[in-house]
Amino acid sequence: MRTAKRIEKLPPYLFASLDRRIAEARDRGVDVISFAIGDPDRPTPGNIVDAAVAAVADPANHRYPSYYGLPELRRAIAAYYQRRFGVTLDPESQVLPLIGSKEGIHNLATAFVDPGDVVLVPDPGYPVYATSAILAGGRPVMVPLPAQDGFQPRLDEISPGDAVAAKILWLNYPNNPTAATVGADTFARAVSFARQHNLLLAHDAAYVDVTFDGYVAPSLLQTPGAMEVGIEFGSLSKTYNMTGWRIGWAVGSPVAVEALGRVKTNIDSGIFNALQRAGIEALEGPQDAVAANCEVYRRRRDTLIEGLNSAGWTLSRPKGAIYVFAPTPNGESSGAFADFLLERAGVVVAPGAGYGAQGEGHVRFSLTLPDARLEEGVERIARALKER
Repeated sequence: MRTAKRIEKLPPYLFASLDRRIAEARDRGVDVISFAIGDPDRPTPGNIVDAAVAAVADPANHRYPSYYGLPELRRAIAAYYQRRFGVTLDPESQVLPLIGSKEGIHNLATAFVDPGDVVLVPDPGYPVYATSAILAGGRPVMVPLPAQDGFQPRLDEISPGDAVAAKILWLNYPNNPTAATVGADTFARAVSFARQHNLLLAHDAAYVDVTFDGYVAPSLLQTPGAMEVGIEFGSLSKTYNMTGWRIGWAVGSPVAVEALGRVKTNIDSGIFNALQRAGIEALEGPQDAVAANCEVYRRRRDTLIEGLNSAGWTLSRPKGAIYVFAPTPNGESSGAFADFLLERAGVVVAPGAGYGAQGEGHVRFSLTLPDARLEEGVERIARALKER
């Protein structure tokens, strides 16, 4: 049989590859400590679970869900934006629930990208921005986020030809994999660029509520003019420890939300209503767990940073997301250093090269593992480096 030509350009998905490596090492009897994947280890808050259980038992939720999400969920998302950012959204035309934000990120390319169109992708960045462009027949063009610039986008390095051909510019702050954060000025420059070049500015805000040290992450939609050119993706996954539940959303420009919805409704049948009821409870119920999560991640961040610095790094503390993006010792390749840690320490990290050329020379540590395992992992790394 013959597969479609479009998938020939796809690299292996980074996190699927990491899963395989972890499984292979465990099959060899290695006690693996994985810093590789950003999957919260803490349970979903009990009030959310209780809401889901009650909703699952209700036969009214056993039928097809609405293609566009429950009106109550759309209103809860709009209310969250008003409360958190002071941004007013029309739940009917500017809010679209998603089966996890990854689904919407992929489908956005289908909605906006024709064969040959350019998609401007942050480098380093979440791999799905580029792969979704490829699957839509587009051409991902990398926008450098150099470490020396605090991983801010160098929009002035985008060539005039690529800017003219571009349909989408992606941003993601707090950032995966770098944990970089931004102020309003970065979004203002991006909105100006999008308006100048008549393209869609897409912001992946999955980590917007995971912040530390008094930093409060902004929404793209707080920026003047962003509502006309922007769409923002949100998620319950990291904020409420709900990665497996698959609930996210897209909000912003009515034109962009409608186009994404048109693609989505032709592909799936919406989120199971019981899960939507749980999502409503997450957004409208007690928020104590959000602050508690942030405190756990802050403590783990500090433990990891202090341990790595004692082992020879000179890392600063990121103010958002659930990652630490560390340069490799002596500038060695990210893949070689990741292999060294797995073989000599039984520790798995994500090679920075998997996030783009600018990620080479770095590895990503996730904070989503229990404190004791994190501490043991740091000790193993320090010991392996000392014995090297």
